[in-house]
Amino acid sequence: MPPAGGRKILIPHGTRSSLRVVKRLLDNMQADLRALSMECKKRFPPVKEAAESGIVKIKTIAVRNVDVLGALKEHSSEVVQPFLMGCGTKEPKITQLCLASIQRLMSHEVVSEAAAGNIINMLWQLMENGLEELKLLQTVLVLLTTNTVVHDEVLSKAIVLCFRLHFTKDNITNNTAAATVRQVVTVVFERMVAEDERCKGMEEQRQLVQANSNRRSMTSLKPSAKDAYMLFQDLCQLVNADAPYWLVGMTEMTRTFGLELLESVLNDFPQVFLQHQEFSFLLKERVCPLVIKLFSPNIKFRQGSSPAAPSSAPVEKPYFPICMRLLRVVSVLIKHYYSLLNILTLVVWFLKCLRLTFNASWYDLVVKSIADTCNGAFPCHCRSFCQFYDMKPHSTKVFRDIVNALGSFIQSLFITPSLGNPTLASAPSGQSSQSTPGAAGTSGGLIAPAAFEYRGTWIPLMAVSVQGSAKATYLEMLDKVEPPSIPEGYALSVAFSALLDLVRGITSMIEKELSLQEEMKTTVPQLVWEEMISACWCGLLAALSLLLDASTDESATENILKAELMMASLCGRLGVVTPRDAFITAICKASLPPHYALTVLSSSVATLSNKSLSVQGQSMQILSPSSESHQQVVAVGQPLTVQQQGTVVLTAKNLQCMRTLLNLAQYHGAVLGMSWQLVLATLQHLVWILGLKPGSGGALKPGRTVEASSTVLTTAVMTDLPVISNILSKLFESSQYLDDVSLHHLINALCSLSTEAMDMAYGNNKEPSLFAVAKLLETGLVNMHRIEILWRPLTGHLLEVCQHPNSRMREWGAEAVTALIKAGLEYKHDPPLPQNQVSHVLMAVRLWTVMRLQLLLFHPLRELSNIVHPDIRQKQLECVLQILQSQGDGLGPGWPLVLGVIGAICNDQGEALIRTAFQCLQLVVTDFLPTMPCMCLHSVVDVAGSFGLQNQELNISLTSIGLLWNISDYFFQRAEPIEQELNKEEVLLERQAEDKDVALHRPFHPAPPFDRLWLCLYAKLGELCVDPRPAVRKSASQTLFSTITAHGILLQPPTWHTVVWKVLFHLLDCVRRSSTMADKEKIESGGGNILIHHSRDTAEKQWAETWVLTLAGVARIFNTRKHLLQSLGDFSKPWGMLLDHIQSAALSKNSEVSLAALKSFQEILQIVTPLKDTERPERLDAIGVPAFYDVASASGPGQASPSSQLVTDRLSCQSGAEQQWASPPGDKMEDSALWWAAWNSWYHMGMERTRLPDPTEQLAFVPSQPFLTALVQIFPALYQHIKAGFTMEHLAKLDAVLHGAVSVPISSDTSPFILPSYTEAVLTSLQEAVLAALDVLQKAICVGPEIMQVMYPAIFRQLLRFVKFSCRPPHCGKLETKQATNAKFNQAEWVALNYVPFAERSLEVVVELYQKTACHKAVVSEKVLEDIIKTLRLPLGLKYTCPSESTWRLAVSSLRKVLSTGLPVARQHASSGKFDTMWPELALTFEDYLFSKSTPPDNLSIKKFQNYEDIDVEVVQLISTEILPFCNFIPKDFVGQIMVMLNKGSIHSQSSSFTEVETEGWIREEFSKACFETLLQFSFNSKTTTPQEGYISHMALSVLLKRSQDVLRHFAEEERLSRSGPLSRQQVTEIVFILKAIGTLMESLKKAQPENVDDNTWAQVIALYPTLVECVTCSSAEVSSALKEALWPFKDLMHPPVMKVQNGES
Repeated sequence: MPPAGGRKILIPHGTRSSLRVVKRLLDNMQADLRALSMECKKRFPPVKEAAESGIVKIKTIAVRNVDVLGALKEHSSEVVQPFLMGCGTKEPKITQLCLASIQRLMSHEVVSEAAAGNIINMLWQLMENGLEELKLLQTVLVLLTTNTVVHDEVLSKAIVLCFRLHFTKDNITNNTAAATVRQVVTVVFERMVAEDERCKGMEEQRQLVQANSNRRSMTSLKPSAKDAYMLFQDLCQLVNADAPYWLVGMTEMTRTFGLELLESVLNDFPQVFLQHQEFSFLLKERVCPLVIKLFSPNIKFRQGSSPAAPSSAPVEKPYFPICMRLLRVVSVLIKHYYSLLNILTLVVWFLKCLRLTFNASWYDLVVKSIADTCNGAFPCHCRSFCQFYDMKPHSTKVFRDIVNALGSFIQSLFITPSLGNPTLASAPSGQSSQSTPGAAGTSGGLIAPAAFEYRGTWIPLMAVSVQGSAKATYLEMLDKVEPPSIPEGYALSVAFSALLDLVRGITSMIEKELSLQEEMKTTVPQLVWEEMISACWCGLLAALSLLLDASTDESATENILKAELMMASLCGRLGVVTPRDAFITAICKASLPPHYALTVLSSSVATLSNKSLSVQGQSMQILSPSSESHQQVVAVGQPLTVQQQGTVVLTAKNLQCMRTLLNLAQYHGAVLGMSWQLVLATLQHLVWILGLKPGSGGALKPGRTVEASSTVLTTAVMTDLPVISNILSKLFESSQYLDDVSLHHLINALCSLSTEAMDMAYGNNKEPSLFAVAKLLETGLVNMHRIEILWRPLTGHLLEVCQHPNSRMREWGAEAVTALIKAGLEYKHDPPLPQNQVSHVLMAVRLWTVMRLQLLLFHPLRELSNIVHPDIRQKQLECVLQILQSQGDGLGPGWPLVLGVIGAICNDQGEALIRTAFQCLQLVVTDFLPTMPCMCLHSVVDVAGSFGLQNQELNISLTSIGLLWNISDYFFQRAEPIEQELNKEEVLLERQAEDKDVALHRPFHPAPPFDRLWLCLYAKLGELCVDPRPAVRKSASQTLFSTITAHGILLQPPTWHTVVWKVLFHLLDCVRRSSTMADKEKIESGGGNILIHHSRDTAEKQWAETWVLTLAGVARIFNTRKHLLQSLGDFSKPWGMLLDHIQSAALSKNSEVSLAALKSFQEILQIVTPLKDTERPERLDAIGVPAFYDVASASGPGQASPSSQLVTDRLSCQSGAEQQWASPPGDKMEDSALWWAAWNSWYHMGMERTRLPDPTEQLAFVPSQPFLTALVQIFPALYQHIKAGFTMEHLAKLDAVLHGAVSVPISSDTSPFILPSYTEAVLTSLQEAVLAALDVLQKAICVGPEIMQVMYPAIFRQLLRFVKFSCRPPHCGKLETKQATNAKFNQAEWVALNYVPFAERSLEVVVELYQKTACHKAVVSEKVLEDIIKTLRLPLGLKYTCPSESTWRLAVSSLRKVLSTGLPVARQHASSGKFDTMWPELALTFEDYLFSKSTPPDNLSIKKFQNYEDIDVEVVQLISTEILPFCNFIPKDFVGQIMVMLNKGSIHSQSSSFTEVETEGWIREEFSKACFETLLQFSFNSKTTTPQEGYISHMALSVLLKRSQDVLRHFAEEERLSRSGPLSRQQVTEIVFILKAIGTLMESLKKAQPENVDDNTWAQVIALYPTLVECVTCSSAEVSSALKEALWPFKDLMHPPVMKVQNGES
């Protein structure tokens, strides 16, 4: 019906579902009632009426009640009544319908307590009538499981109903009722448990029942608990064959079923008995006596059946079903209620059964019952046994006896096998004939069955359990009335399973509690655990060892080994040493071949053999293993012994035991302690037998050995070896999880094994065992996280191994050490090791930790340097190289040790070691200088220097010098940070020294730290500069001086004092001393097939090169650092020392050294005195020498330039310092003294070297031309510094040196390379240098003060001396020299130079200089022009006989130039008389040249002759233009001489006055013509202004006419004499020329003024006419024509000329 108001009510979904259920229930009930009404309509009307009223009742309830189900339950008696009446009809169909409806109501829980009682009563009636028995059981079960309304008598009646149905004769009903009874019993106790849960919050929780509680009151029990109590009490009554108290109506009951129900209740609901005192009372007062009572027949029967027992009375035979169920009950009691009950009684009963059932066929039941109790909570029970019995004084050792009994039983099966199996004696000959339950089947005999075999006794092993969960095969046979037959070997199998379960249970319990203790940090009494182990270990070990030895099945062996492993691990965790070692020894012994000679195991086995066991007074011994092996042999190999023995065999069981041993060590290593020695010794021997050898990282790999011929491995083992190797590696990898103490035990054990192996390897050629060393390596590699714990003992032992005489052992020791060091550096430590540039924020403690770790890691690496074996050193250096390549950036504090290792080399270590070490050094210098602490830079320099000094490998020495250069460049580039860091370290060291009151020993102190670093570098290079090997010396010298030059700017000024005296001059002294003492014996080769050049074929020559390089370097440094050195004070001392070294070297007889000394001298002369700012040139190269700044900032070859900022800062300081030095005038005076000292040295060298050789000397030393050239070339640079004080005295010294230098001859051996060919007009370098020196001097005089011009004459004289060399070469003392006319074919020892080019160049210089200086007073007063003319007279007089044609020709040209310049000056000073002596000399010079007495060469060509004639004509023209026109300023004598010469040259004649050339046919026609024309020119000069000029004209005309008269007469005479033949060509030419001259004269006379021609002249002209007429008879047409020309002008003389009057005169 809808609710009032018409509003709909929304019903939730759950509510709607329940409404549907209720509606369905109502519908079903009404349908059932209608069906019941229909069935009873005719036969049972009351039932029909009741059904119809029931329908109405149901409808009414549904309409009137909202809670329909509640209303139904309330009226359930009325609702159910029709159905109860229907059941009363006893009609099957109606009964079934009614029971179904009743079950529906019960399932919906709508049955009240009253209705339930009625239903039970109705069911009881049906049961008694035997109707619907199964339906009845179903209804009872539904009622009790779905409702809780049934209690007390109703419940008991329902249970009795089920019991009675259980004992019907119908099997189906019987079984169904049994199941129903079990379920109903369970439901009763479940109700109680649910009731306790409901009431837990309402009242205080019940305390656990105490063991001594004996209360029997039930007043405190709730309804469900009371029902359960009454039920359990009656079950005990029924099993004990007593009348029940509550289950009234029971007519029949069996003990077996009762025991099953008791077991079920006790096993399923232990909390009921533990929480309720009433139930615990029942347990103690009813259950335990009942069990003991029911056990009595079994004990009595055993005692009665014993042969020793009396047989007076018959003994009740035990009933198998009851015994089996009793054991199950007892197992439950022990399992759940040991805390309430006195278990000792039951245990004692067990033990009695066990002892007395050796001959019984039911022993399995007893043994298996014990095995069952071992599962679950039995280990806790065992602990309780041990705690309450074994640990009590004077108490029965219950737990020990249980374990020993089990062990004794197992041993008895092998000692007297007939006890367990009467038919068992030996191994079967074929397949087992029995096939019993639980036996393992076989397959046709192909696969051997699992069994145990010991000394001929063979017992098969059956599958009686699964590991960890034993399955009671016979205790589960609840349907068996008689005991089944026991299969063969079943007893041992069950005992074996029980033994394994016992071990598993004990270990799991203790380990669980230990883990709980560790997690919860609770305190658990450990004495109990130790007592348990102490009580059981002997029995367990005896049984397990026997079974392990007898086992032939792999699975069984695995279980035994696992048990022993678990016990060993447990003993180790508890710290029980003896049992632990015993179990480990057993595993080790089983791993090795029988009777293997291993000392460690033999002692342990002997100890265990003395242990005795007892079981209830019966003693037993640990049996020795059988020597017989029925296992498959898988490997044959050599034992690891000192003495050679036979082979040993390994079986599959041995390898299986080995795996267990590996498993033990891998997963339980933390508890092994001292037992590591046992384990590792066993593994070492097994590994040796199997032939495993260490590989990379210490891992063992299969390998061939020297004993390989006696080692045989099966295919299976070969396949298994990699697995074993992998497990071995994992074993030692797992050591990273060990605690520190356990790790030390492991390492100590490995070290002990390694020591034994080392002892065995002494004096033995047999390959040593490397197992311990390899595993030490593996252990160290995986424990890097705690490196400080293991490092010292580990590496300490490995270092001992590295010193072993056996190379193989030694090699692996080194491999292990180096691998550990590399791994330690690569490991990411905390704090990490790569902390070289650590932030200052980090704490000092962390820094100290990093340093300590670094030093710890590198200590063994350094210790390897003390080992003399080369292979160890090689490994060490390879390790260092690898460390640098991978970890070089993070070495930090370890750098000193690394550098110490690299530098620990010596010459006797071999080339390979040195090469490897040097690779390390190269890597350090190339990549890691910026990353290492600055304090290590000293060490880097020392190490690099030591490689340079080694003599094994030259290339390394040379490369190391290059590294020193790289190091210096690094110092320069990072100068500022390095200097700051070194200063900090210096302060720290000084503070530490003060604290310790010790003195610091530092080289080059008190220089600043950074400067000391440089001085260390310089000193090391200085050592290399005096190395015995020339190449090293050369490279070191170059590097040293390049370094000082390029990087010396960084040094503090005071440090330079040390550099000069302790580095540079010390090096010079050493080199000079070594060079002086060097051997002069020739060196044939430089090693191998290398040939040595002749310039280096002696030690002396090689040292000479070093001397050269050293001196040059020092000079260069003085050149670039002079001003810096001057600032130090007393610079004259080092300057003088340097000059002394240069002079000493220059005077050396070695040409290379002497020449280099001069070059060095030249180097230091390039120094320029610093200028003031106003005088400083804009460009540094303006002064003509290398700039100071450029040199200072230069980088080395191939190196990067330093930072500009740093150089700028340094240079700014230097510039300021230079300005300070330049300001005081005292510095200029000091500079002057320095340069004059240099001048003195130069003059001394020059005089010494140009000194004439002593005639007494057999081997005269003559300086070389390059030396002299260099010596002379020095002067220009030197003069720049001394010119202010240069005087005539110094000039005289200079002239002496220059003259001596150019006078020195050269050796014939070197002449082809120095002298040009004779035809080449070139100067030698020396000659050019001499002229250059004079040129510098004359230029300086030119621009200098006037007082210096007095030096001009001296310069002219020197140059004129050089000019004379062209004709008169100088002589060098009494040395015999030959002219170098052809040096190629000249065999003379000494060859004179070709001085012609030099003399000619000197002449040119003279001319040029004179043209510039002719008017200077000194030149005029010193008669320089006269000296020039005298000098030129020599080549001009020689002319054709002059050594070189160019010489006299140049002399002619020079004479013309000089006269052109000098004659005006001479005329200017004519009155002074300074040139009076010059004119006669000039006349002689003209005479000697124009009419030379030398003869021309025979091969002179006409063209060249004409060329020579042209030169003569030019001289005549000079006379006509420069001399004769100025005759009034010239002495008359000189003019007369000139006119005579002109007359002589104007006419060709055959008189003796003519030259030989003309007599030989050469006629200088042009020359004669020029002379004649000159005579004519000055004969008719119409402008004579002075008497002197007139005199010259008359004299010239007179001479001309007289000369013509003589020639014509001579011709006429010759013509008469030679009428018969023609005249010669020369005669004809001459007469023709004369005739032409007369013609010319006549024309001139006619043109001349009459007053200019005196009468004497006309008389001479007219006197020619008769002579001309005489010549007309000449037959020569040419002469006739000329004669005609000459006679024709005479026509004007045929009459007297007309007189003219002028000035009153006629």
